[in-house]
Amino acid sequence: MSPKAPAPVFTCSECGWTAPKWVGRCAQCGAWGTVEELGGEAAASPQAVAPASPATPITEVASAASAKQATGVDEFDRVLGGGLVPGAVVLLAGEPGVGKSTLLLDVAARAAEVAEGSGRPPVLYVTGEESASQVRLRAERIGALHPRLHLAAESDLGKVLGHVKEARPSLLVVDSVQTIADPRVDGSAGGVAQVRAVTSALVSAAKSRGLPVLLVGHVTKDGSIAGPRVLEHLVDVVCQFEGDRHSPLRMVRAVKNRYGPTEEVGCFELGEGGIAGLADPSGLFLSARNRTVPGTCVTMVLEGRRPIPVEVQALVVASSSSPRRTTSGLDSSRVAMTVAVLQSRLGFELDRADVFASTVGGARAAEPAADAAIALALASAQLDLPLAPGVVAVGEVSLTGELRPATGLQQRLAEAARLGFTTAVIPRMSADVRLPEGLAVHPCSDVEEAMRTVLPVDG
Repeated sequence: MSPKAPAPVFTCSECGWTAPKWVGRCAQCGAWGTVEELGGEAAASPQAVAPASPATPITEVASAASAKQATGVDEFDRVLGGGLVPGAVVLLAGEPGVGKSTLLLDVAARAAEVAEGSGRPPVLYVTGEESASQVRLRAERIGALHPRLHLAAESDLGKVLGHVKEARPSLLVVDSVQTIADPRVDGSAGGVAQVRAVTSALVSAAKSRGLPVLLVGHVTKDGSIAGPRVLEHLVDVVCQFEGDRHSPLRMVRAVKNRYGPTEEVGCFELGEGGIAGLADPSGLFLSARNRTVPGTCVTMVLEGRRPIPVEVQALVVASSSSPRRTTSGLDSSRVAMTVAVLQSRLGFELDRADVFASTVGGARAAEPAADAAIALALASAQLDLPLAPGVVAVGEVSLTGELRPATGLQQRLAEAARLGFTTAVIPRMSADVRLPEGLAVHPCSDVEEAMRTVLPVDG
């Protein structure tokens, strides 16, 4: 009697969910058209073969070959954890027009300069979206021309690997992975099968050659990385490039990093002359006036492990109809709760007023630690009294009006003192933190005490 043929196995290319029969929609992630047949169960059990080399004790594995190499862009190296690891594959994803290609072209030029000084091979930049002349124009505009930076306009995977074999580069940049296609795989470039095949081939080449690879990735309209979910699992580092079209600020944060922390954030400024790293981005989030005005307060927000000052501005005006609550850069629900606390606990008459709250420079302050600054800015606007100069406020406001502690308070206060702030309002329960020199810290138990500390309030 002939053996029974193995039953086919169907799996989702997005999340890996398996099913005994084909379905149009994955039951786990909800994606349509991603369930594919992989063959029978017997095909998933390969025969054991002799390994090319025996397993080595981990204590005898050389670590010098994995030393990190600086790219020459300090803010990008900060996000990567010190530099690029040989054989690492980094995916940089972001919305169209945010500056991904500009950043990586600048990184490639800086890396080519470093390679020339250290005697390493050149840097190879592969573009599948533009022609070589178009990339040359951008390189001239941002000052990224270097003789050790080689440029190839290819969209065929085989030709890309051929360039890698011929040039033997010290760094490979591919812009973008969704534009490269493998002719042996069905589907158009950017499809699920193509992206998976191209990424797998580039990862294999990177590991076998010890070649660091930077990939540009597109995102969908909801902000997630385009292509199969397995793409994020194949690469070693996933960086998200964020920024508002109306603001020059750009932020790179690592959401996955096998070789470093994921709390670091790199800040850049995008302008006509290209993109530049910002070691101190505080100037973008603080107004340039020389005098204090009512309705403003500064707080320190944490972007990863990096404290950044953000100025909160508030405006309270009488309403002729139903009152409005308009926010920009702040969590609207937290602003509404802070307004309710001021009205209920402190007697502010805000139910017949329009309230506008915003941040300066397009920054975002959505964490609870910004509540104290929001409350002080609203109180200052309502009373038409400016805060004392040099004030920074950090703390969460509860529904009872109590100030609650915030995480990373030590780093926030140290950065505030470095930037020249003289007075800090913090929750009373956080009074045991080590205080930096030159900063007068006032622990307060509630919003009313904080107001009396920094506002000239009578009664």
